[in-house]
Amino acid sequence: MTEPDIAKADVFGVGVSVTDYAKTVDAVMTAARERRSLGLTALATHGLMLAAEDGDLRRQVNSLDIVTPDGQPVRWALNALWDAKLVDRVYGPDLTGHVCAAAASEGVAVYLFGSTPETCHKMADHLRRRYPGLTFAGIQPDRFRDATPEEDAADVEAINTSGAGVVLVGRGCPRQERWVADHLGRVNAAMLAVGAAFDYYAGTIRRPPAWMQRVGMEWLHRLIQEPGRLWRRYVIYNTKFAVRFSAALVRRRLLGRPGARSLP
Repeated sequence: MTEPDIAKADVFGVGVSVTDYAKTVDAVMTAARERRSLGLTALATHGLMLAAEDGDLRRQVNSLDIVTPDGQPVRWALNALWDAKLVDRVYGPDLTGHVCAAAASEGVAVYLFGSTPETCHKMADHLRRRYPGLTFAGIQPDRFRDATPEEDAADVEAINTSGAGVVLVGRGCPRQERWVADHLGRVNAAMLAVGAAFDYYAGTIRRPPAWMQRVGMEWLHRLIQEPGRLWRRYVIYNTKFAVRFSAALVRRRLLGRPGARSLP
């Protein structure tokens, strides 16, 4: 079995992978072909700060094989603090598309876990049209509560017997990261916590213009669409990120800039 060889760098105590789309898709598809358990999350500023401030969540996120820099500010932090030289982020919805294209090409089945029944089925229909040949081994909508031990065991059995090589997990941050971490070694597939990808592909959330994505303003586009639900996330956690990033940047420039390293 081949383990992913992707280094991580410490951003506020959270190990963020120094990676791009090609490396990430290769690692995911290698695990998918081998039916090997792999955990991945695409982490933006909000998720990064939640993990930085919550020791238990931080431990779970750091246990994942790959933590991609989903947001531009996370990529900027890797470049500024660790000289990572990343030219682009690895954005959950786009990563989902790349993985589904590879899965369709290689005949690897995908499993959807999370979100509402309507969103899951709309997403599946869209992905089938966009990536001809893509097959879905199963769909398990979110219960929007913790599963009982019996339900959880049944979920694991359903995924493992379905033939799925990739499990797309859309339960919202941080529930999806906790679920993936808790199922490492139990689910025999590559598990990707990709959150908003479900809504983007289902068409329930509009994607921001490319220029907003490039300059790290995607949060504003989402805030305009869902102000009541998201204002606290972006106002509070973006501010916390900016403060910690500024302080970390000053320390790095005073103390030097070591290269990326793997975290325990």
